Amino acid sequence: MLSDEVVRHLKEVADLPDLAGTRYRILRRLGQGGMGSVYLAEDTELRREVALKALSIPDSSGDLASRLLVEARLLARLEHPNIVPIHDVGTLPDGRVYYVMTYVRGRRLDAWRHEAPARPVYLRLFQKVCDAVDFANARGIVHRDLKPENVMVGPFGEALVMDWGVAKVQDAAEERGVLVGTPAYMAPEQASGLTTLIDQRTDVYALGAILYYLLSGRPPYDAAAHAGALQQVVQGPPRPLRQIDPAIPRPLAAICARAMARLARDRYTTARELSEDIDRFLDRLPVYAHRETPLERSARFLDRNRVLVYLVGAYLLMRVIVVLVTAR
Repeated sequence: MLSDEVVRHLKEVADLPDLAGTRYRILRRLGQGGMGSVYLAEDTELRREVALKALSIPDSSGDLASRLLVEARLLARLEHPNIVPIHDVGTLPDGRVYYVMTYVRGRRLDAWRHEAPARPVYLRLFQKVCDAVDFANARGIVHRDLKPENVMVGPFGEALVMDWGVAKVQDAAEERGVLVGTPAYMAPEQASGLTTLIDQRTDVYALGAILYYLLSGRPPYDAAAHAGALQQVVQGPPRPLRQIDPAIPRPLAAICARAMARLARDRYTTARELSEDIDRFLDRLPVYAHRETPLERSARFLDRNRVLVYLVGAYLLMRVIVVLVTAR
């Protein structure tokens, strides 16, 4: 009799793609999705580690192989510093399609955020994610599954947007009502299955949801229950950020709220616009998403011109001291 552990090991070995005749050698499995598995592999020609994705379920019709090939070609169009690059594509002896990409070392954004980096640090990194999404959107590609788990943070502060498997090419035909993505980060039109309304502003909403997570440490909606999260997204906005943490600056909460507006027309038009408003916040300038009160404007001026205010204050203090001494 074979033990359960031995049977499990034999099954894993049997499921490994046969890379005979290729330049790659499987080292271990990194993860498994709905139709494919990702492996850590060695490129024996260049002697480097790479990530290799291959179908992991039977595909007698060829539909899955076609989908994986489309995904590989889509990634090949997205040559950007913050999008994982693809190096190779091919077909295994058993007919399964595979493609090879850079092996990303680092941590997922959600794990990295829990190490409590300073706010400017994670906002600057968030802007790198916005840059990648804006680049893809400008080429007619909508990610549709942006979330902290699909962003990798490298050891030198790199941010790489991953998992473009459900990305949509705008204006491409698609069955109405097909629901893809992660409920807690879906825009209302996406959660409602209104695929014809999905465009770059759908990704802007998801970026706002990632910003919500970065600011609050939690997703906008309960991610534990798939159906429950979908219902929450459709029914109304998430809990306001400043109810979770009153220390979150109002302009930053307003930026997040605008990105996550219920109606697409009320959101930032592009990921670049969202990133530029973050820039204004970091530079202590008024942001487009928030109308300042006179008190907020004064506080921002004092904060932005702190050194000048200190110098003027010191000068006035010295003048008062001189006047008092002279009066004696």
